[in-house]
Amino acid sequence: MKSGFVNIIGNPNVGKSTLMNALVGERLSVITAKSQTTRHRIFGIVNGDDYQIVYSDTPGLIKPAYKLQDAMVKAARSALSDADILLYITDVLETSDKNADILEIVKKTKVPLLLIINKIDLSNQQEVEALVLKWQEIFPKAEIFPSSALLKFNLDNLFNRILELLPEAPPYFDRDQLTDRPERFFVTEIIRGAILETYQKEVPYAVEPVVEEFKESEDIIRIRTVIYVERDSQKGILIGHKGSALKQVGILARKDLETFFEKKIFIELFVKVAKDWRNRPDMLKSFGYEI
Repeated sequence: MKSGFVNIIGNPNVGKSTLMNALVGERLSVITAKSQTTRHRIFGIVNGDDYQIVYSDTPGLIKPAYKLQDAMVKAARSALSDADILLYITDVLETSDKNADILEIVKKTKVPLLLIINKIDLSNQQEVEALVLKWQEIFPKAEIFPSSALLKFNLDNLFNRILELLPEAPPYFDRDQLTDRPERFFVTEIIRGAILETYQKEVPYAVEPVVEEFKESEDIIRIRTVIYVERDSQKGILIGHKGSALKQVGILARKDLETFFEKKIFIELFVKVAKDWRNRPDMLKSFGYEI
């Protein structure tokens, strides 16, 4: 039996969540075109006859501007210390010197390092080959996989190499377990994803959905969620004229929730103001962040 933790790290918006979901085969992490969409560290568990892979998606490596981002960076950095295999993901768009201090830490890792150059569908062979050479100079010990997580290109080779590198160990989780997170967590992630798709600028980053009621019966799940914002002006934008914007969020979220749970969903959304919650340790802890 082989089991291990395969931790995915990298800068914001390079495709970490898309890669995680492709490798796990489930939509566990929020995927949008906006950066900094992943706020928590999320495990996705893949079981085979003689292996268990525990993938870990992490927030992007950023320089924090407020306490919420401090918690996000803490979650991301923890993945550098407890991995059996480390997946560092970059893409064809970002420069190789971004977050140089993090690159220095990654260089010192003692575990197998697999470097994924993502989004190669947006480039050409000559440019990709040049990127491979550049990253080989930065990480001489890394194995490099040019890939497209969105198109699932070269992910089979990546998966097979992960299996080869997994250490011998008993499984860490039950064989039928998909993730370490409870159902309510994915409700909040899906709602937050709908908000990120609906609104622009600062508002999506100032919200935190909290499930207050989750009642499941044989044919329907009834969900009551409060969406916290920092200011009254954000509350007005989130609700929209006669509730039109919030209604759109509910429609998008219900569709994704029904796909995720494979059951009919009834969802109620409410908006409350919690002044400056992103800088308040008490609020962040109540929302499940490690401070």
